Amino acid sequence: MHSQPMTARGSTQQPVARSARPAPATLGTLGNSIELMGAAMPFARNAEIYGENEPAEYLYKVVNGAVRTYKVLSDGRRQIGGFYLPGDIFGLEVGDDHTFSAEAIVESKVLVIKRNTLVALASRDNEVARQLWAMTADELQRAQGHILLLIKTAQERVAGFLLEMATRSTSANEIELPMSRQDIADYLGLTIETVSRTLTQLENSAAIAVPSSRRIVLRNRAALSRLNA
Repeated sequence: MHSQPMTARGSTQQPVARSARPAPATLGTLGNSIELMGAAMPFARNAEIYGENEPAEYLYKVVNGAVRTYKVLSDGRRQIGGFYLPGDIFGLEVGDDHTFSAEAIVESKVLVIKRNTLVALASRDNEVARQLWAMTADELQRAQGHILLLIKTAQERVAGFLLEMATRSTSANEIELPMSRQDIADYLGLTIETVSRTLTQLENSAAIAVPSSRRIVLRNRAALSRLNA
């Protein structure tokens, strides 16, 4: 990890000052602890937040915008590991180093907190410790689900992705996608042409509507769920 979180490769920015630190007894859940103790950092579109194999010294929470984690494969292809939206926490690793790189998809603000600060807090607060463990388990489950998604057909993968994004949207049947078609393709292990063709097929079958490139309306969730079964 760079000595300071990075706003772009090769440049740094000081964290935005936070309010006075509360006494440990006033800290609530894990998310609230990061809110209270973290430093706010702005990241420009496509700016690197951390790199693969860098020390995992910090934990991150998306305030606004969106973040992708990815790995560049030996043949030059990019595999996206996950997308993180406002309220999501990312950067937690089982080991000492990051297994993926992380970038801001769009202009974003991220709260940054030192990992050892949270570990120390968890040693004193059982609820924070429980939530830190639960978050680690959820992230492992998400990664396992992503692996299973990659062995499905193109239609099944795209349907599964849309249903996943719908569960994270404020509107159950309408999705505003911050990521590009290329991002979706690299997440699903497909080509951008296959993603676009599959969305057209789903639209023609009345399962979805595509009013714009970033806006998807789920018209028939049952049909998408059958594809994702």
